[in-house]
Amino acid sequence: MKVTAQAIRLTSQGDPDVLKMTELDLAAPGAGEVLMRQTAIGLNFMDVYFRNGSYPLTLPSGVGAEAVGVVEAVGEGVTEFSLGDRVAYGGSAPGSYATHRLMPAARLVKVSDGISDEDAAAVLMKGMTVEYLLNRCVPLQPGQDVLFYAASGGIGLLAGQWGKHLGARMIGVTSGADKVELALAAGYDVIVDRKRESIPERVKALTNGKGVAVAYDSIGKSTFSDTMASLAPRGFFVSFGTTTGAPPPVEAADLQKGGSLYFTRPTLVTYTASREELVASANAVFDLVLKGVLKPAIHQRYPLSEVTRAHRDLESGRTKGSSILFP
Repeated sequence: MKVTAQAIRLTSQGDPDVLKMTELDLAAPGAGEVLMRQTAIGLNFMDVYFRNGSYPLTLPSGVGAEAVGVVEAVGEGVTEFSLGDRVAYGGSAPGSYATHRLMPAARLVKVSDGISDEDAAAVLMKGMTVEYLLNRCVPLQPGQDVLFYAASGGIGLLAGQWGKHLGARMIGVTSGADKVELALAAGYDVIVDRKRESIPERVKALTNGKGVAVAYDSIGKSTFSDTMASLAPRGFFVSFGTTTGAPPPVEAADLQKGGSLYFTRPTLVTYTASREELVASANAVFDLVLKGVLKPAIHQRYPLSEVTRAHRDLESGRTKGSSILFP
């Protein structure tokens, strides 16, 4: 079975104009592979890192790490999936911006009945990120004070809902009245408007001068000092993104002076490295969606042909919640 896919490819890294639509001839799936016809593609800030050169790539390369689709063919040795199954992946090697894709069966999960393709593409990778951050990287406890940046983004909105479900006191950071309102509706107890307020001062006021037990910082360079100053003694600094560039090197003495602080830089790849971890994380996300705890918030939809506009919107901060690309 031979398929010609429409796919976005990179021959160089740079601004959004380097994203180009091309045709790719896909062979029949090999051993352990599945051919997917993709129906919805998740847009993630990781895609920007690969496109602009923040993350290394062997060129030419595909772009995108998340999609949902239907199994159209299976290779030798594939027993977990059958023709017509709805499947999804998140956190894969770049290449999801396409109409069809060959994928290792070991990196696919089945989409639960009752969850639409759109919602699955909006929630899987972001939801698994929230799952490992809140459940396994630093397991949240009821009553803990937690600081979470980009509270009105795709990951941030899910984190507000999940953190509330766990009983933590969620303090979000975003900017602008509409984004503040959106984050509060997602379960955050308090929102700090970073353009109008000092983050450390507001956090200390909210916590009677103590600071938060955990801070999840996806911003990086521009918020590093604020995050350090917002932590309680023995607090955890979880740096899981760098939208403004890499944070400065962490000095051991600064962790000591801050009150025996902890610093970690986790990734989804590490926390879903095994098949068992991947499936368990995805199932945890889908289960909370089906229970109504997590409500995917899709605020932007783009045809794949408008991927350049989608990247410009995402990179400039014009987006809210999750964004979806349609093949």
